[in-house]
Amino acid sequence: MTRQCSSLLLTLLTDDLLARIHSHLLDPKDRKSFGQACIVFHRIDSLSRTRLQPLHPSIILSLLHKLPSVHTLDLSLCPRIDDSFAFAICPFLRHRCVRTLSLSRASGLTYAGLENLVRSCEKLEALDVSYWCRRFGDREALAMSCASGLKEVILDKCLKVGDVGLAHIAVGCVGLQSVSLKWCLEITDLGIGLLATKCLGLKFLDVSSLKITSQSLHSIAVLQELESLIMVGCVLVDDSGLHSLGNGCPSLKVVDMSRCDRVTSAGLCSLVRGHRQLQQLNASHCLVDLTSDLLCALKNLKHLNVFKVDGARVSHATFQTITKNFTSLVEIGLSKCIGLRDIYIIRLVTGCCNLRSLNLSCCDTVTDDAIAAIAGSCRKLQCLKLESCASVTEKNMKLLGYSCAHLQELDLTDCCGINDTALGFLSRCTELQFLKLGLCENISDNGLFYIASNCMKISELDLYRCPNIGDEGMAALSNGCKKLKKLNISYCNSLTDKGMEYIGRLEELYVLEMRALMNVTGVGLQAVAAGCTVLSVLDLKHCVNIQDAGFWALANYCKNLREINIGHCVISDTALWMLLSKLTCLQDANLVPLTNVSARGLELALRACCIQLKKLKLVGSFKTSLSHELLQFLWLKGCKIRWD
Repeated sequence: MTRQCSSLLLTLLTDDLLARIHSHLLDPKDRKSFGQACIVFHRIDSLSRTRLQPLHPSIILSLLHKLPSVHTLDLSLCPRIDDSFAFAICPFLRHRCVRTLSLSRASGLTYAGLENLVRSCEKLEALDVSYWCRRFGDREALAMSCASGLKEVILDKCLKVGDVGLAHIAVGCVGLQSVSLKWCLEITDLGIGLLATKCLGLKFLDVSSLKITSQSLHSIAVLQELESLIMVGCVLVDDSGLHSLGNGCPSLKVVDMSRCDRVTSAGLCSLVRGHRQLQQLNASHCLVDLTSDLLCALKNLKHLNVFKVDGARVSHATFQTITKNFTSLVEIGLSKCIGLRDIYIIRLVTGCCNLRSLNLSCCDTVTDDAIAAIAGSCRKLQCLKLESCASVTEKNMKLLGYSCAHLQELDLTDCCGINDTALGFLSRCTELQFLKLGLCENISDNGLFYIASNCMKISELDLYRCPNIGDEGMAALSNGCKKLKKLNISYCNSLTDKGMEYIGRLEELYVLEMRALMNVTGVGLQAVAAGCTVLSVLDLKHCVNIQDAGFWALANYCKNLREINIGHCVISDTALWMLLSKLTCLQDANLVPLTNVSARGLELALRACCIQLKKLKLVGSFKTSLSHELLQFLWLKGCKIRWD
């Protein structure tokens, strides 16, 4: 009878209504469950799915055939794709309305494969080719320029693309609105000048770590629609460049000039005076102090909501300016600030009660009095960073737990005054998602029990070098924190195989750092491998008691592993070959050192996985032992080898 009612109900729901229901399922797990419920729901799920991120290239063709509505294709987890793969999927892409294509790390492609892909996506608007390293140059940029409708490109760490390549893109894609060139070390002032001349509609530009000078900022200043300029670590830029920006870019709202060593308060004054509409300003680790002229100029930034001056010298005048003028402030960065005192923080939080993010890392003068003031005033606080604040104890954590109900991220790394009592108070922050407790030597399983019992939304937990955390703590986590995705338990030497068994129950875990766990054997690793099947990153360095059986389990169960560190592990030639040959998604492997592995064994293991590897760390003595043919093949596939 129930089945008949369900069938009748399905006949009353049209595809449009079912599609609207499907659109309200935001969690990928819920969407997956929806598609598995029945044939009708599976069909609606296939028709409604707009984004595809496959884990392996072998399934892409069949998925594209089943998913006609895909407009975002993310191939960043498939580093093995090459030109032959590109030619194979191009016919399918011509019949799809793909607007966003991610080829990040896909350095197996050449200009021919890239050109065919972009030509097949006639409505392509966004393209990501980041981290091709030395495989992406001017010729590949020319192929990319065929996508004339591009509005967004990401070229981060394309180390061989230069001014000529950027010119090809600028001329071919004049409608660009967002360009990221982070770590494109061959691009100079000339390339940035050409980009600014041709792409006048740019709204976002990231030139971080480029070897450009203030001449580039003179060129950028003509961009009338530019809203965000990110130039982290542009060490050749000086005050004259900021002066040019101050007289141009009338739409500028976001500037990140952190770690620009040659910039001073005078240059920042010029920028601020010309842009009273600034909403976000990051001047971290580039200013010695905040001069009176700069503070005077900052008073005009009435719309500023993010302000970061990490590493600068601060004073009473600094916080007087902030509290009187930055009424919209929601985030402030004060880590490593010189001269910071409790009284300044008390004034800050009293005047800026809408703060949602506060970074006080490495401010050793911060005490419990400041914590009390934060708890009393910042009821909307979502992120609080107190790393290495040695004077902070459990004293006022009770106030923080009671008052900051919206807290989602808390960093207490190396806060030696934090203990189980403090964690008991903080467990009232039930919205916590990210918690860092590394180097907190006074916490134990009892404190972790408090957190696990109440903070069930935690997805990232750092317990690095917490010596009193043991198996019972892992038991508490496995029962209460089912959504845990990242866990660091490195150097927690009290953990044994029993604790690993509990960790194996965390089905959503995809990053696990467990260095130097001397009491964990292959039995414990088997439990983790069998339970945490979506594991993507695993660090086993110095886990010297794990036997081959544990690595065999990894090879059989953890097919999605993309990064692994097994340095100093006792693994045999056979187990290494099995591990590397079966992990077909592996991109990054640290194999330094493996004392039980021979040169012959390493050669065979690398030959089994060399197609997809992008980063590899090996002992320097193997440089002459491995065949030239293998090393040449790895280089041609874009694998970066570090010899240690």
